[in-house]
Amino acid sequence: MPKQLFVGLDMGASRTKVAVIDQDGQLIGHAVKKSGIDFSATAAACLDASLEMAGATRADIVNAVSTGYGRANVAFVTETSKTEIGCLAKGCYHYFPEAITIIDIGGQDNKIINLDSAGRRSNFKMNRKCAAGTGAFLEEMASRLDISLEEMNGLARQSEEMLKIGSYCTVFSATEVLESIRNGKKVTDIVKGLFYSVIKRVLEMDAITERVVMTGGVVAHNPYIVEMAGEMIGRPIMLPPLPQLTGAVGAALYARDGSWQQTVITAREKS
Repeated sequence: MPKQLFVGLDMGASRTKVAVIDQDGQLIGHAVKKSGIDFSATAAACLDASLEMAGATRADIVNAVSTGYGRANVAFVTETSKTEIGCLAKGCYHYFPEAITIIDIGGQDNKIINLDSAGRRSNFKMNRKCAAGTGAFLEEMASRLDISLEEMNGLARQSEEMLKIGSYCTVFSATEVLESIRNGKKVTDIVKGLFYSVIKRVLEMDAITERVVMTGGVVAHNPYIVEMAGEMIGRPIMLPPLPQLTGAVGAALYARDGSWQQTVITAREKS
């Protein structure tokens, strides 16, 4: 018998994420790739890789939902109306069914989403106008420091005297970083200061609740940012199993729930 699987695709400007879940909401296949310039091809490649991990084929897909920047550029999905905010909320509440604040740090934007105990969104804020505090900001700073993005987490952990970055603007921050290098500041201290700048920028966007969940590619690849954020708010921060995939998981859950609702409607129509 064919499997009954549900697909969620989160196509961001920087990375494309696909999640494949079963009827019980278990994640059984996933993939992440750079979005590039051919969104359709990238989405297809992520889907094929996810299905291979799941030991399944496209014939096993019951329903597929896309979200994100390029969600309309995908041929295999059945619905493109779900927002990133909605999918992140659904994905996080799936793992943490309680009142939570979601902090998502992505490649191009940041989001803060507050959910009540029933999973309803009570408020959200989004930063799209400035790259400061995003993955793009850290990528630019890594280039200025002549290090790779992958090195930043380890370097920040080695810092003994964090350098506080005064400017939030990417351009001014770059100037400040170069000036710090000329003044002999350690790269480790500069990188930790950049991490601090990212967290401070996000926390100032909106009020947060007692229970905080962090998601996004920046969080997935820089766990030290999560530790620093927890220290800054004075309590531990929760993480989904794969923080970068939370939006895609939420989209897949919408695909599953939408399929179930359609089955109910069809059954009622027949009766």
